[in-house]
Amino acid sequence: QVQVVESGGGLVQAGGSLRLSCAASGDTMCINAMVWYRQVPGEERDLVAAAPNDGSTFYVNSVKGRFTISRDNAKNTAFLEMNSLRPEDSAVYYCKVDIYAGTTPGHPQCDRLARGYWGQGTQVTVSS
Repeated sequence: QVQVVESGGGLVQAGGSLRLSCAASGDTMCINAMVWYRQVPGEERDLVAAAPNDGSTFYVNSVKGRFTISRDNAKNTAFLEMNSLRPEDSAVYYCKVDIYAGTTPGHPQCDRLARGYWGQGTQVTVSS
C-alpha cells in the first residue's frame, strides 16, 4: 500500500504564492507518477500538474507559467509551487500517487498494488 499526505494549503491574497507538499510512504518503490488535482465543490476533480518518473512534467493550460511541480525522490515527496495565484485557483488540492502494473521489475508486489492512491486534500483559498 501507499499512503499519501498533503500539506501546505491556506489562505492567500491574489498574486501571492503557496507551496504544497505531498509525502508518500509505504511501497514507494512502486511509484510511477505523482500528480496534483484540484476540486471545487459541486464540480469534477481536475488534473493540475503531473510528474512521472521519467522527469517530464505536465501542466494544465490554466496554470502554465505560474505553477511548478517537482519531486524529491529521495524523500518520496512532490511539491507544487504556486505563484501569481488567482481567486479561481481556490479549491481543495489533492495529490495522487500512481502505480502501474508491469513497470517495476523485481518487485511483483507492485503489480498487485497497481492503482491510484489519493491523499485527503488540502484547502487553498485565494482572496481577491
